[in-house]
Amino acid sequence: MKNFFEEIDFKKYSSIKIGPICEVLNINEIGYYDDYQIIGQANNILVSNTPPKFAKLGKAFEYIEQKDDKLYVGCAVKSGKLLSYAKKHDLANFEFLGRLPGNLGGLIKMNAGLKEWEIFNYIDSIKTKDGYIKKEEIEYGYRFTNINTIVYELVFNLSSGYSKEKSEMFKKMRDNQPHTPSAGSCFKNPEGDYAGRLIEQVGLKGLKKGDMSFSKVHANFLVNEGEGTFEDAMYLINEAKNRIKEQFNIEIQEEIIIF
Repeated sequence: MKNFFEEIDFKKYSSIKIGPICEVLNINEIGYYDDYQIIGQANNILVSNTPPKFAKLGKAFEYIEQKDDKLYVGCAVKSGKLLSYAKKHDLANFEFLGRLPGNLGGLIKMNAGLKEWEIFNYIDSIKTKDGYIKKEEIEYGYRFTNINTIVYELVFNLSSGYSKEKSEMFKKMRDNQPHTPSAGSCFKNPEGDYAGRLIEQVGLKGLKKGDMSFSKVHANFLVNEGEGTFEDAMYLINEAKNRIKEQFNIEIQEEIIIF
């Protein structure tokens, strides 16, 4: 399968429903794409009207293959598809993927998860244009990795025993997340505190700028209540950073990726 360009309307494609129409490179061959930013399913990004060049992994990297005690997963696979596979084949440690949107490339790049359950806990290695790289060779932490190249495949360590109890636990833990269009958590939790609590304390929970607001359901979700714009989103992001710095002397960091 060859690479090709496709037209994507970010106002429809991205989870926050903001952005222009762009020509996006659909990657189906491993190679050098240093000029491009990878967007995945666009679940945690905010795109301006002057974006960089974008690319996304295509069908060539949408596979799940089990070999011995390892699971090889292409990074175009959506989290929900991998969760369904784990449930069907009675595999443990994938339950945290419930209600965690995105594809595997995006999840591994930001070490996504829920509290102490993070995707890096369960992988053996990743595959880039330079071949396989063991987890131990990668610097990673809370919502962070030092991966600066495209990841095409993840290799998971396998153990049996899908847990319905864990699955229900993770669903309940995410019950407080709003269903209004958003890009997930707007800010990373600072050490020893919660971004949502800080946003609420500085009086921004529920405050609107145009059609954008910090959700009344969960303050750390920046939501689009209709025709939200990039400018209004950025106003609220900067207002939160400034107020939290002024009131608590904490420099809060975005979890949302801004292009």
